[in-house]
Amino acid sequence: MPSELSKAKADALSILDATMKAADPYLAVRNAIEVEGNILRIFGGEFESRGKVYLLALGKAACAMSRAVADLLGERIKGGVIVTKYSYAENCPDIPNIRVIEAGHPLPDENSLLAGRLGLELAKKIGPDDILLVLISGGGSALFLLPEEGISLGDKIRTNELLLKSGARIYEINTVRKHISAVKGGKLAKHVRGTVISLILSDVVGDSLEAIASGPTVKDPTTFEDAHRILKLYGVWEKLPESVKKHIERGLRGEVEGTLKEDLPNVHNFIVGSNSLACEVARRKAEGLGYNAEILTTTLEGEAGEIALAIGSIVQEIAGYDRPLRKPAVLIAGGEWTVTIEGEAGLGGPNQEFALSIARKIEGLNAVVLSVDTDGTDGPTDAAGGIVDGKTIEGLKKAGIDVEEAVKRHDSYRALERVGALLKTGPTGTNVNSMVIAVILKDSEGA
Repeated sequence: MPSELSKAKADALSILDATMKAADPYLAVRNAIEVEGNILRIFGGEFESRGKVYLLALGKAACAMSRAVADLLGERIKGGVIVTKYSYAENCPDIPNIRVIEAGHPLPDENSLLAGRLGLELAKKIGPDDILLVLISGGGSALFLLPEEGISLGDKIRTNELLLKSGARIYEINTVRKHISAVKGGKLAKHVRGTVISLILSDVVGDSLEAIASGPTVKDPTTFEDAHRILKLYGVWEKLPESVKKHIERGLRGEVEGTLKEDLPNVHNFIVGSNSLACEVARRKAEGLGYNAEILTTTLEGEAGEIALAIGSIVQEIAGYDRPLRKPAVLIAGGEWTVTIEGEAGLGGPNQEFALSIARKIEGLNAVVLSVDTDGTDGPTDAAGGIVDGKTIEGLKKAGIDVEEAVKRHDSYRALERVGALLKTGPTGTNVNSMVIAVILKDSEGA
């Protein structure tokens, strides 16, 4: 089994590599735009650049997406702002009059606030004949912010911190963010007199435009009532800074402006990459390697440990009964899983916790499972996720690791590190949610 598992691990990583290439933000933008004279063609739409072209890029993939635009438009770009995560700006293009800012993620900081201010100033600067190209990718909610009047940066950070630890899903977190922001929920687009073209790399389950980076250029169906309900549901309301509570209460009374509620004729939003596309590439790659492959879902959500046990059960079913797929098989799933933290916790992230949890279900099986955050950073760690197999639990026990205690304390990083099961990719420059790739082999001879 060990040699077979080594090949299965290599195949899983090969499938992941093909998937990451498909999610490459540079290629996603290059393939979306066709330039002919003063005409930009994007997915069948034609836009004439009669005036100047400006750039606003925000998110973990901002630099790669901006490089594509720079290669396509060159000197036509007259200025703008690029904001990305710390250490992600190395590959940013050198464009005159473009301000490049590195900022905090997953918690915003002073540079996030600076990016929000500059972005709003840029939006107001756009003339009627100008085009504002907005490049949006995962992480934009934290990297690009401007709190509503009366809410300090510290209060915004505290609110984000409470939400991230609450177990709330990403779209629920973004619902709250939009209602205490001056640039999210379509509010940025309200200030632009010219044409807005947003090219979006989706990191949100179901590709809901209004949820990606909290939708700075997209109309928003959520309300102050929704934000209030979410904060109450996850036990966050009573812990909120007073300035945030007061703003939401004013919103409930209709005393402050809400998010954008109508389509603006000058605003055009396009998705250029997503988890769904990445999973489809993974399926084709797995089939090319000789596996029976199936995408379970691209909208998987929930607690990392719980969904790991559910998917682990499907792996067991295939291993034992050749259903719903016959071995050798590859299962693929995409989405966004969370970890609810209560009290003190160890070190890890949702994908590492998924990997450690599923290792218990596949113990003794001829199977390999990896779980990865496609941006290369899982939680507050240097790992993208974990990769485990039927021998992982045995290795953990030999290393003296109490697996149940590690899961309970959310200390997946240290446990996986002891047995070489961390998956480290470094920053990938993209972000299309998290993915699971499970490889289930035929039974070994004599097994």
